[in-house]
Amino acid sequence: MTLTRNLAAVAVLTSLCTAAFAQDYPARPIRMILGFAPGGSTDLVARVVAQKMSESWGQQVVVDNRPGANGMIGADLVAKANADGYSLLLSSIGPMAINASLYKMPYDIVADFAPVTYTGNVTNLLVVHPSIAATNVKELIALAKAQPGKLTFGSSGTGGAPHMAVELFRILAKVNVIHVPYKGGGPAMADLVGGQISGSFASMPSAIPFVRGGKLRALAVTAPKRSPAEPSVPTISEAGIPGFSVLDWQGLFTTGKTPPAVVNKLNAEVVRILALPDVVEKLAVAGVEIQTSTPKEWGEFIKSEIAKWSKVVKEAGVKVE
Repeated sequence: MTLTRNLAAVAVLTSLCTAAFAQDYPARPIRMILGFAPGGSTDLVARVVAQKMSESWGQQVVVDNRPGANGMIGADLVAKANADGYSLLLSSIGPMAINASLYKMPYDIVADFAPVTYTGNVTNLLVVHPSIAATNVKELIALAKAQPGKLTFGSSGTGGAPHMAVELFRILAKVNVIHVPYKGGGPAMADLVGGQISGSFASMPSAIPFVRGGKLRALAVTAPKRSPAEPSVPTISEAGIPGFSVLDWQGLFTTGKTPPAVVNKLNAEVVRILALPDVVEKLAVAGVEIQTSTPKEWGEFIKSEIAKWSKVVKEAGVKVE
């Protein structure tokens, strides 16, 4: 009986301490880590959310870009951080789902992270350099078949949604094109605008400014429906490859075993920010469709995505380059 009472007392004390910690959180600056270089869609969302969090909480939220290994370098920092909510990870489909089927992971996606919330979906845009003699998807396919192995498509890294789009394009269009992985969407976009590569299935936030400035040509979107950001651009399915659909997603995590009260406080704040009219407008114009969730819903979604992409990677025979 004494042991039982002692254990109960410890449990109550722990609960009270956790509640007090959550009430005072955040008491110092927070670091929001990204596994990609500046310039991509994840970077845009992170900076918008971080600024609003800093204004609301009176503590600086610093965006820290740690590119490399398709997002795994940044993710590993959060996986191994103190479980106190002061290290956040805004990540995407590659590091938090597809990578599990491609790499020997330095972390366990399910065990080493505490899901906070879904943040949104990003439609990728099939864009080519103006020097490429194709004004639509059918012409691009014809060009690829006429010049097998000549067209190069950059991506934010092996295993991300842009890479998966290249692989799906190869399979469904029956063409031989070359995938060129970069350490983030920003560097890939820089080389594409400079003419070093032929095209990319790039995130809309990073590609739209160059399309509107005439430095890139948009052929189609990878999503199952047209984007409000560029309604005149058809889907790839409409434009000549029926059934083609690749939709990127993003979401927020913190270190596994972070107190649930802290996770819930983070969830409430980020969900609030993503509902603000100016945030919705800014991200929508850039091609980001906001979607939020509870921590539990986000965690269940991640598990389902890991299983889904494991089958796709196996069936497509995707290998790390």
